[in-house]
Amino acid sequence: MFRTGPRNLITDVAGLRVGNAADARLKSGVTALLCDEPAVAGVQVLGGAPGTRETDLLEPQNSIEAIHAVVLSGGSAFGLDAASGVQAALRERNIGVEVGGFRVPIVPAAILFDLRNGGDKDWGRYPPYRDLGYEAAQAAAADFALGTAGAGTGALTSGLKGGLGSASLLLESGVTIGALAAVNPTGSVTVGRTRHFWAAPFEIGDEFGGLGYPSPMPEDARRILLKFRDRKFTGKDSDRQAETGGNTTIAVIATDAVLTKAAAKRLAISAHDGFVRAIWPTHTPADGDLVFALATGRSGIALSADDAIDLYAAAGATMARAISRGVHAATSADGDLFPVWSSRQ
Repeated sequence: MFRTGPRNLITDVAGLRVGNAADARLKSGVTALLCDEPAVAGVQVLGGAPGTRETDLLEPQNSIEAIHAVVLSGGSAFGLDAASGVQAALRERNIGVEVGGFRVPIVPAAILFDLRNGGDKDWGRYPPYRDLGYEAAQAAAADFALGTAGAGTGALTSGLKGGLGSASLLLESGVTIGALAAVNPTGSVTVGRTRHFWAAPFEIGDEFGGLGYPSPMPEDARRILLKFRDRKFTGKDSDRQAETGGNTTIAVIATDAVLTKAAAKRLAISAHDGFVRAIWPTHTPADGDLVFALATGRSGIALSADDAIDLYAAAGATMARAISRGVHAATSADGDLFPVWSSRQ
C-alpha cells in the first residue's frame, strides 16, 4: 500500500502543476497549484484562526462544481492578494467559468502568518503578494522545490523552521493521492526536541530522515512545546499574545479518482488526520489549519466502498508525510529566528 509516485510530489496526481515564488528579504512567498482542467473541490477548516478566500463556494450545497487553481500564501491577511495574481495569470490564458460573456477563474486561497519571522515587511503602500502570485502561476510545473520555498519560505514551527512539503502515494485501486502543505504550526513536528518526526510510522524509505521513533521516548515527548513559549521574552504581554497567535498549516490533498463535491469534502476532513499524526499540538485556537481537497478524475476510477476507505486513510498518511518533508527540507538563511532540522543534533 505504501508506494510513492515517481516524483513523490502532489503533481504525481495527473492534471496538476505547482509553482513557487518568494522574496528572500521579505522572508515570505506564494505557492500556486494550477489544474490543467477544472477539478472538483472541497475544503475543511479546523483551526481557530483561518484566513481564506472563496471557501464558501466549495461547500457541497453550493453551485460551483469545480475550480481552476488553489493558492497557499504567507503574509497573513495581506497574502490573500496572491490569489488575484494567480487569477490574472489564468485570465490571460482565457481560463475560467463563463459568466455573461466573461471568463472568471475560480481561485480559492488560504494564508499563514509569517509577519514576525525576521523578514523586512516594510513594503510600502501595497503588499507584494499579488505579483508573487502571478510569478508563482507562471512558474507552475510538474517539479517544484520543497522546504524554504513558496508559501513555506518564512514558515516556523515550535523550535525549527517550517517549510513547504509534498508527498504522493499509489494505491492498489490504481488511484494516486498527493499532498501539499505549507507548515507553520504553533506546535512541534518532532518528538520533543529530538530529530525524530511524529509522522515516523508513515515514512516511506528515508524521505524525512529515516529515523523512526526514539527509544526510549524522551521526557519532553508529552510536553506542549509551542512556537514561542520557550523563547526568552522581555516584551509586553500583548506582544507575547500576538506572537503565540501567529501560526497555521495550510494544505491541499488531491487525487485522480472520480469524486463528487461531497466526497471531496470528506477527503479534506480525512486529510486533517495527517495534521494530528504529524504535529503536536494542532488545530488550536491560535492555528488557522485548513485543507483544500481536489479530485481531477483523470484516472477515470470511481471508487468502491472499500477503495474509498483506503483513499481516506491514505489521505491522512500522505498529509503527515508532506508536513514532515517540508520541515526536513528547510534551509537556513540570514536573519532566521529558528534553526533548520538538519542542524539539530
